[in-house]
Amino acid sequence: MARSLKAYAGPVGAALLILIVGAAMLVGWQRYNRDYVVSVEDDGSAVTKIIAERIAGSSSLRVSRLNGTIQSTARDVRGFGWLKSDQVVKMPYTVDYFVDLSGLSANDLEWDEQRRTLIVNAPDVKADTPNLDEARRTLVRTSGLFVTREAGEALSRRASAHAEARAKASARSPERMAQAREYGRTALARLMSAPLAAMGYGDARVIVTFPPERKGDNRERWDVTTPINEVLANKRQQR
Repeated sequence: MARSLKAYAGPVGAALLILIVGAAMLVGWQRYNRDYVVSVEDDGSAVTKIIAERIAGSSSLRVSRLNGTIQSTARDVRGFGWLKSDQVVKMPYTVDYFVDLSGLSANDLEWDEQRRTLIVNAPDVKADTPNLDEARRTLVRTSGLFVTREAGEALSRRASAHAEARAKASARSPERMAQAREYGRTALARLMSAPLAAMGYGDARVIVTFPPERKGDNRERWDVTTPINEVLANKRQQR
């Protein structure tokens, strides 16, 4: 039996290796086709079409959106320093702020029966990647003695990258994050108030806290006595 396994090890191993290499080549070709191959009509002209798309579910709650207009600059130097070009662009952008509710559990909900208050220890608000609306650019100004096509493409990429980095820094600044948390507090309180009202706690108050506010675990001021899961269990038993 040992000899037969040994005899098959070579062919089986070779077949597995061919399968792995083939799968890797297929994935590589699909990515290359998605990113670099141009789809054309019968006459050879390029077409506008969806190359790849994917839809996925989300457990994140959007709590606010930052809107603005950004100016970005870029520089390109070629030809041993002789060919210098610059570009200035202005475009609108948005940044969404989310709270990932998949990280919220019963342990993060506490009930103060005496004050009829639900305390929600929520995950922090996160700023999404900035969305630059390059189709609505209000200004594109390129200057230089001679701007090659490659230089123009490089300028466009750099200007977009600089704009995204600047918008991201602005969206994640302490001031903007504080404003987003206030909107998040309102949205989560509204979300939690609905089931409380359905259970007969329509007059209950909802307090939402975020991690930066919970440093040092300074929660004694709320006089929390009962986890929310126990409250729900007791309510069901009373019914």
